[in-house]
Amino acid sequence: MECSIIGKWDKLSVFISLVLRHNPDAAHITLDEHGWADVEELLVGINATNRKIDRKILEEIVATDKKQRYSFNEDGTLIRANQGHSIPVDVELEEQKPPEFLYHGTAARFLHVIYEEGLKPMSRLYVHLSKDRDTALKVGKRHGTPAILRVSSGEMYQDGYRFYLSKNGVWLTKKVDAKYLREMGKE
Repeated sequence: MECSIIGKWDKLSVFISLVLRHNPDAAHITLDEHGWADVEELLVGINATNRKIDRKILEEIVATDKKQRYSFNEDGTLIRANQGHSIPVDVELEEQKPPEFLYHGTAARFLHVIYEEGLKPMSRLYVHLSKDRDTALKVGKRHGTPAILRVSSGEMYQDGYRFYLSKNGVWLTKKVDAKYLREMGKE
């Protein structure tokens, strides 16, 4: 029985991610300019799609999400996705100085395009970078045969690129030119 509940929560988490990052209309809600949604409005909207959720389940999803995708505001009345949006919102990221190197996981089949054009945010607002190779490898595996790129983020920062660190530890930047990239194992 517990497995089916966890399975339902996984599906709910994916739907919440869709709503808060890409398509608030899917639950008939609105996000403010900082990506916040009213929790009660979100619960009503999700339930209206024939998915069953209450405050307790939502809190459990937020607390147990392995990627820490979501945050409540201080009084728990609002919720938002921490990063990964494809819709224009300002999640109030503070500029941060990155470590000397960050990492990006991708599929090996995309390397030729990446080495021509660099890393672009594609359908998202930012390029997502990891602080370690293991996380980048996990990301790369989701897209096929993985490739890990080392990003010379310290050099980029010195060259004027801006970096942001999301609440869940993902490093974000608007783009990464190809000259700052090296495939791991091919340095």
